[in-house]
Amino acid sequence: MSSATTTLEQPLSTLRLSGAPAPALSPSGSASPWPTAPPAGVFPGAPYPGYKYEKFLPYYDATLQLPPLEPFTHVDPGLAALEDAEPRAFLGGAEEKRLTPDFGSEVSGVQLRQLDAKGKSQLALYVAQRGVVVFRGQQDFIDADPNWQLHEWGATFGRLHIHPTSGQPKHHPELHLVYRDAKPKDTFLAYDSEKLSLTQWHSDVTYEEQPPGLTTLFLYHSPPTGGDTAYVSQVEAYNRLSPSFRSYLETLSAVHSGFEQAAYSRAGNRGGVVKRAPIETVHPLVRRHPVTGKKALFVNKQFTRRIVGLKTEESEAILNLIYTHLAMGHDFQVRAGWEPGTVVLWDNRVTAHTAIGDYRPELEGFRHGARITPQAERPSL
Repeated sequence: MSSATTTLEQPLSTLRLSGAPAPALSPSGSASPWPTAPPAGVFPGAPYPGYKYEKFLPYYDATLQLPPLEPFTHVDPGLAALEDAEPRAFLGGAEEKRLTPDFGSEVSGVQLRQLDAKGKSQLALYVAQRGVVVFRGQQDFIDADPNWQLHEWGATFGRLHIHPTSGQPKHHPELHLVYRDAKPKDTFLAYDSEKLSLTQWHSDVTYEEQPPGLTTLFLYHSPPTGGDTAYVSQVEAYNRLSPSFRSYLETLSAVHSGFEQAAYSRAGNRGGVVKRAPIETVHPLVRRHPVTGKKALFVNKQFTRRIVGLKTEESEAILNLIYTHLAMGHDFQVRAGWEPGTVVLWDNRVTAHTAIGDYRPELEGFRHGARITPQAERPSL
């Protein structure tokens, strides 16, 4: 379901890959810069014959039943980088643009595919510090063998999570797919036309006992414009609150639930599969990052249900205040624009995000991507 300030200085529709054929045009007149574009004049609302990433399209296996997740010990790789004399040496001569002074960066000139163990450790620290980082020029990473992406890359940052309800590539259940096309929505998640806005701020699968940490997202194909991903710093959101209110929130815990997500799938949406029984988990309202030591709010409207020990009205008043604070905190939000070869990394422990559903697949084309979601430690303060 799942990108910080608009990071392009020119419209996506003007981008061309060197040596690429003339881009296809959508009915709305926009050109596709994506390397998967079909012959000129064709701009499909769904994957077309010969689509390069066909084997990564959503597959729903109703027979796949996963056992409950077991606790595990997580050691964040970013901890090792704290001992490095130059903890950002992995950036080398890369160009770094800070999207805001304290939150979000865009980097060009680093090949994630080529990082060694030390470089990945430094990367983990860097993403924890910046919250979200947009890496450009990563087509080699996107086209890498999925076994490398999962087990050599993703598993470096934690135990790989298999989403309990989403579609997956047939042979790689650890890849969580982002997918939206123009077909009738009998299987795929549709945007709710009854709502004024499609914005839905959340951190991923926080109902798990050990929610994700460093998360990787990349797109195989996307419309030429629209579909950005917005991120908000839950560290800065916490810091903006009054000291007395922060102190009170630190005494509270909240219930996070996966039951509603499972019920949505069982109703026939998103393939109608539930691969693992849903759970509820209690987490602190404020958590501390194990590497940076910074405190962050840890609630989100999608999965947080109630504050433990408070009356319903009290719980709703506090949660709604926080949700409004996060949604309206434009001075601690960033927005990432997608272009070919982009890989976005964020720390799910200290950020929330939302897809921007401002494009129409029937006019601008379909969207298809994958998320790698390693689990981290159980939240604590």
